Amino acid sequence: MALTDLTLPELERYAPEREEPPDFDEFWARTLAEAREHPMKPKLELVDAGLRTVEVHDLTFPGFAGHPIRGWFVRPAGITGDLPCVVSYIGYNGGRGLPHDWLLYASAGYANLVMDTRGQGSGWSRGDTPDRGADPVEPQHAGFVTRGVGSPQTWYYRRLATDAVRAVEAARVAPGVDPERIAVSGASQGGGLALAAAGLAEGVAAVMPDVPFLCHWRRALEVATADPYPELVRYCAVQRHRIDQVLTTLSYVDGVNFAARASAPALFSVALMDPVCPPSTVYAAYHHYAGPKRMQVWPYNGHEGGQSYQEVEKLAFLREMFG
Repeated sequence: MALTDLTLPELERYAPEREEPPDFDEFWARTLAEAREHPMKPKLELVDAGLRTVEVHDLTFPGFAGHPIRGWFVRPAGITGDLPCVVSYIGYNGGRGLPHDWLLYASAGYANLVMDTRGQGSGWSRGDTPDRGADPVEPQHAGFVTRGVGSPQTWYYRRLATDAVRAVEAARVAPGVDPERIAVSGASQGGGLALAAAGLAEGVAAVMPDVPFLCHWRRALEVATADPYPELVRYCAVQRHRIDQVLTTLSYVDGVNFAARASAPALFSVALMDPVCPPSTVYAAYHHYAGPKRMQVWPYNGHEGGQSYQEVEKLAFLREMFG
């Protein structure tokens, strides 16, 4: 691997202007108001996952348009008090997997709500939530990133970002959770959704986006060399007449714009040899982030980022935030 983008000194100065549609706030206020017409009453079913030190529930909550979104709710066993909760989002084409994939935060003493990703979960980790009522009325490239991209109303990521906000709302009413101590976390697509939740949801107290996807789209399309961003490049190479509309659609779910509306303390991470989510796109969101923030840099890593090393940083950050 080699550096895929700007040098670190250049990245530390890279703060591009935001590309934001004039009705951005109205669009999201209307979208979330429609979702909230469906009461937040999560369904939790205790499951025997063969684990003794944690308690696992199969979770279902209403997401975009009230669609049922699956997940896991994992808590330390034998703890009766209200705990801080980490809401976890998943990378591109992954799903919620199995309960024993999610032991870290419960083992550290936190509740953990893991949101399944609608329509995904057949690439590297199993998913169980269909993308209901979302058949696009237009051509798409192979992946989710182009599904319905001709309009912000029909784009797949409008639904997924709404699900991410509703997951925070589900966590805040889950049994044994302190609603004032909610963190959001994820890597790649999960990191982009963490930024969406940070900018749109109420009650987020800490934010941990790792190598986030869904940020600074125009730059990403120009410099990313590994999917998913190049899926959109290939789409635009064929749908030449739709480029301007595509770029407008993308701006409604851009981590840079969500970051400008976030206020909770944040721990970002970036990998300087990342061909999937180029470092400049991560720094664009970081520099526009409106709350307290710091960046963990992994200079010789690709899209895997810091992995377990970054988890050490995140646990320390959560201790700092929640005690």
